[in-house]
Amino acid sequence: MKLRLLLTLVMTLAVSSCGYNDLQSQDEAINATWSEVLNQYQRRADLVPNLVATVKGYAEHEAEVLEAVTNARASVGGIKATPELLNDPKAFAEFQQAQAGMTSALSRLLVISENYPQLKADRNFQDLSAQLEGTENRITVARKRYIEAVQTYNTTIRSFPSNLTAKYLDMKTKPNFAVENEKAISAPPKVDFSKPAPAPQQ
Repeated sequence: MKLRLLLTLVMTLAVSSCGYNDLQSQDEAINATWSEVLNQYQRRADLVPNLVATVKGYAEHEAEVLEAVTNARASVGGIKATPELLNDPKAFAEFQQAQAGMTSALSRLLVISENYPQLKADRNFQDLSAQLEGTENRITVARKRYIEAVQTYNTTIRSFPSNLTAKYLDMKTKPNFAVENEKAISAPPKVDFSKPAPAPQQ
């Protein structure tokens, strides 16, 4: 009986010291924060059709910008954000690039609204813009949490003795959001209806 208790104690200490439990809990934290990132990006994508339709009603000749937003949404929708994506740096980079394209296209769409006072005054456009800005803020928060979770996990993966456990279990580092100007790209689009807009270009 004493031998069994001793073996149980030794195994418990071995598991806790090898980092196995930390790796599992940190992996789950990554999955949870990644799900929130995807939820917020999906929320943004769902706003696009109504936003484009509203802008088109007032600025139909801005076809290039409207098409860019539509294409960016299609590009985002074409990437399957499966759990395997978190273990594939190339696929993760493609996902990130597609989302950055969406951010850029939406920013251009909001900029052209400055040329259309009637569009800026439209209640539906104002509501959609407010929802978009709120969603962009949520995306920034969700990405930050994901970045922190991945940094913690990757540090554990590289640290001794948990790196031995990770190698035995074939657990590798996860890709993370990394761009030259993360702060600029993750900043939400600015919506300001307080300034008078210039007359539309003829």
